Amino acid sequence: QGQLVESGGGLVQPGGSLRLSCAASGSFFRFYGMGWYRQAPGKQRELVAGISSGGSTNYADSVKGRFTISRDNAKKMVYLQMNSLKPEDTAVYYCGNWPPAGSWGQGTQVTVSS
Repeated sequence: QGQLVESGGGLVQPGGSLRLSCAASGSFFRFYGMGWYRQAPGKQRELVAGISSGGSTNYADSVKGRFTISRDNAKKMVYLQMNSLKPEDTAVYYCGNWPPAGSWGQGTQVTVSS
């Protein structure tokens, strides 16, 4: 899969929005399902949203209707648009294969707080 580099995290107030980006370097990016995962302190990493090579999407129940995953195969990019953010969305967000294949980026911190 190559390297994965996440960006776009930050501090946002409840109800706000952020857009995360993931840049991939693998030659066969377009053939892989990709996902956004998150890990909050003291919790296991969990799938937030996944997108197949064909564009089908899957979301965790906790983010349905608020988050949107998308991909641009030509640019080897995966995005996560996060709207109506809640404090419980606070976590380090990671980009990875979907299903997971053991390759992760460095993560980007998202903090939702007033």
